[in-house]
Amino acid sequence: MTTPGTLPPLPERVERLLATEDPLPIVAAGDPVLRTPAAPYEGQLPEALLARLLAAMRRTMREAPGVGLAAPQIGVPLRLAVLEDPATVPEEVRRVREREPLPYRVLVNPVYEGVGGQRAAFYEGCLSVPGWQAVVARHAVVRLRAEDEHGTALDEEVRGWPARIVQHETDHLDGTLYVDRALPRSLTSNENLLRYWNDPAPERAAAELGFALN
Repeated sequence: MTTPGTLPPLPERVERLLATEDPLPIVAAGDPVLRTPAAPYEGQLPEALLARLLAAMRRTMREAPGVGLAAPQIGVPLRLAVLEDPATVPEEVRRVREREPLPYRVLVNPVYEGVGGQRAAFYEGCLSVPGWQAVVARHAVVRLRAEDEHGTALDEEVRGWPARIVQHETDHLDGTLYVDRALPRSLTSNENLLRYWNDPAPERAAAELGFALN
């Protein structure tokens, strides 16, 4: 039996992962890797292996489909995430949620902090908690600091729906799931979200399900 103290070296584990399935299997809630803060990326993987891992993460995110994927979600305990959102949504949804297209990007060792006091509450879901969504109030604007896959430093303000994606994926790297921040009474299956609460904003759901948005 393999114990944590006898795990193969990380590069070997990543090689084995990449040799299994494509797209990669996504880890579901309940797996300890999703509740353990990921290790800072400090060159643990050879450059070519890192590139292959990120490419596989991108394909997995797109296939799911999702708008972000953190390395722990495929069982790799490193502070790496990929993001991409084509934002193909109705105009009213785009306007209310500030859901602008987010081109593909890689975040290495990201951290964020809120800018100003404004918060935005909307339904969100997670590839590691399939079938469910809940309302989460998040910073409307964040300062993101990270590096890209080439080691270039990033320091920028992100707002609207892209800021939500940044927070969601960075939380994964800290061992936090969106359900930890969600308003419990807002929890709904995907089917019931479409049936009852498919509005640009969750005010009607808040009134009828009995939860406060602030």
